[in-house]
Amino acid sequence: MEMRPDDSQMAAFEAGIKLGALYHQFTGSPLNLQNVDSLEKAIAESISVQPFVEEINVNINREMIASKLNGEFGYCELEGKMLSVALQVIHGDIRIRASMAYNKELDYPLMEINEVESLS
Repeated sequence: MEMRPDDSQMAAFEAGIKLGALYHQFTGSPLNLQNVDSLEKAIAESISVQPFVEEINVNINREMIASKLNGEFGYCELEGKMLSVALQVIHGDIRIRASMAYNKELDYPLMEINEVESLS
């Protein structure tokens, strides 16, 4: 018997794909305190054009950037733990709010589903 995923499962899948793509596409990008605003905007705009994305907010931790700047060249690379992302996707009649944020205890940029909402 073939089973098809429901809207809730598809919305969760889409949220996970967006966060995973964001992480793997942009980590390693060169940045400094002068271009961090434009990188946040570029990341958000890149992900926002993908299917089912309703809203995305991207914040990069400026304190972490400042602590990682190379003294000679004045830049560092974007690390996953610098990212704080909030994302909303809609699939059918389901809205999912998901996020990625650095978890100090795990020393890992953790992605998670924060809320599942029925729109009907």
